[in-house]
Amino acid sequence: MMSRTLLLVGVATLLAGPALAADMPCAGQQTRAVKALSDDEIAALRKGEGMGMAKAAELNGYPGPTHVLQLAGPLGLTDVQRRDVQAIFNRMSGAAKPLGGELIAQEQILDQLFATREITPDRLAAATTAIAELQGRLRAMHLSAHLETRALLTADQIARYEQLRGYGDRQAPGGHHHHG
Repeated sequence: MMSRTLLLVGVATLLAGPALAADMPCAGQQTRAVKALSDDEIAALRKGEGMGMAKAAELNGYPGPTHVLQLAGPLGLTDVQRRDVQAIFNRMSGAAKPLGGELIAQEQILDQLFATREITPDRLAAATTAIAELQGRLRAMHLSAHLETRALLTADQIARYEQLRGYGDRQAPGGHHHHG
């Protein structure tokens, strides 16, 4: 009887483990270099990647330069379009990388204020305001690149882009005012 009870307790513990872990989404993150950012997020910020910041554009008919360049062949980009989209990408990437670095640094500062117990309401407000401002600038930069890219594409290219990206056959809202 005792071994059966131990067995049942063991099974219950094994079954409860995943449920408990699911209730603790931050478990294991306390060892991160920057607590608020994963290694993947830090790498993406350093590379100037969008990390979903431009979804408002992407999912509403404003293609991004990265994916347009990746799909240049199927989209039938002209040499001029390819050159111009590459220029948009280069400007965006060149500006996003240092902003990403600044954002990482600001998150480290906030992290250290908590870690050293030097956080105060004023320091908290200043640190989070700085982070939010950087996030806003970074997001605006990525969204602007989508806006610029759309202006270079024809309506047919945008429709093809949406099809290739799996967004369906819908027409983008707001009409098409492009030049090719």
